[in-house]
Amino acid sequence: MASALHYRTLAETAADISSGRLSSEEVTRHTLERIGELEPRLRAFAAVREKDAMAEAREADARRARGETLGPLHGVPLAVKDLCAMEGTATCAGGFFRTGFDPAHTATVVRRLQDAGAIIVGKVQLTEGAWGAHHPDVPPPVNPWAPDHWSGASSSGSGVAVAAGLSYGAIGTDTAGSIRFPSTCNRLVGLKPTWGRVSRHGVFRLSDTLDHVGPITRSVLDAALMFDAIAGPDPADPTALDVPPPGSAQAARNGSLEGVRIGLDTAYALDSVEPAIAASLKRAIAALESAGAEIVEIRLPEMREHLLRLYMSAAVEAAISHAATYPSEAESYSDGYRSFLNLAHSTSAVDYAATAIWRREFRGSLARLFKTVDMVIAPTMPVEPPTLAAFDAVASAPPEAVVSLMLYTIPFNAAGIPTLTLPMDTTDAGVPLGFQLIGSELSEARLLSAGAAYEQVAGYAADHPAM
Repeated sequence: MASALHYRTLAETAADISSGRLSSEEVTRHTLERIGELEPRLRAFAAVREKDAMAEAREADARRARGETLGPLHGVPLAVKDLCAMEGTATCAGGFFRTGFDPAHTATVVRRLQDAGAIIVGKVQLTEGAWGAHHPDVPPPVNPWAPDHWSGASSSGSGVAVAAGLSYGAIGTDTAGSIRFPSTCNRLVGLKPTWGRVSRHGVFRLSDTLDHVGPITRSVLDAALMFDAIAGPDPADPTALDVPPPGSAQAARNGSLEGVRIGLDTAYALDSVEPAIAASLKRAIAALESAGAEIVEIRLPEMREHLLRLYMSAAVEAAISHAATYPSEAESYSDGYRSFLNLAHSTSAVDYAATAIWRREFRGSLARLFKTVDMVIAPTMPVEPPTLAAFDAVASAPPEAVVSLMLYTIPFNAAGIPTLTLPMDTTDAGVPLGFQLIGSELSEARLLSAGAAYEQVAGYAADHPAM
């Protein structure tokens, strides 16, 4: 049975627009109508570009009619996280502080999506300043799979928009799990690239050395198509890596797990999680093996004792990003975000330096490990996605109680290496669960190839919430 138009993959939709079987105007109008229907309930968007998106869709169709060369995302409606500057829009970063971007700015990642032909239908909502909780005056996006459960950290609007068929893909950012958490909670694919593989020019920073920019999509090939479009060096961002184009879409199309060695640290990945997570991850491992993967027992470096310092390092770097407005305009922030920034000012240089030293050691240990395996498997979270009430309790808890949720995420931001989040089972209550494949620096194509092969045997890409 064919999927509804809004649940088709980005790849399928782009191919049909390119061939003329669909028009961008038709697809964009359908997407905007669905946003209009569901947005009051789901609250995924910070702003919708209805008039501009339709004009751009008509121009996309005119370009095709003129026989012009079309980009790989030509005519397809996508969304960008409201950390990304975009001409003609405000950039609010989930809060009410000044971000320093005026409506004339456009982030490199947004411009590259547009250069690849994408139609940006809007900017999606996020937590305040891209950290843990939404501002009290910004209603959180609603998980379309389980409305009474968490929609997943700062890229919540990105996850909800893609899962509910309000966009064929979205840009997320990840400092401590904010591509991986919403991808897991909304049963999606999320790619956190190697640090520096995607330019951060024009993206409001949370933590300069931990932030990663990447796609959230419904299929692995879709993630690869978006990644290929946005990756690459950028003169405007001196931290953007000067490396060859990734070519990951072809790797995803040729997806294979034959002979792929996947490292498993049983104590880390299975013994420290809730029983439902462990059972689901074991089934995902069995699916990977059925597709040709070899599971290799490994031992990862100790991470738990460093989580709190990583949290504090993120706060220190956030204080630098907010120096123009905090504490001078403290009234623009919620109590929770003020506490986060105040933590930065109470963190010692010794603690920050100790974390910087450990990060180098951790990265080096992982580099040696990846000489013995191609990638590593781990859950994205130690627990099932919490209920809204349970998450509110966690979000207001002291940092010592919060950091356990980041055990499988923030260390790999600290190392700057890529991870690919993939769906696994849902709970008996229909709440999605997910895991991640973690790779060496610049190994995105290998991860996407493996993920595409898993996708074929797991069959999750045909699952959508009943909306």
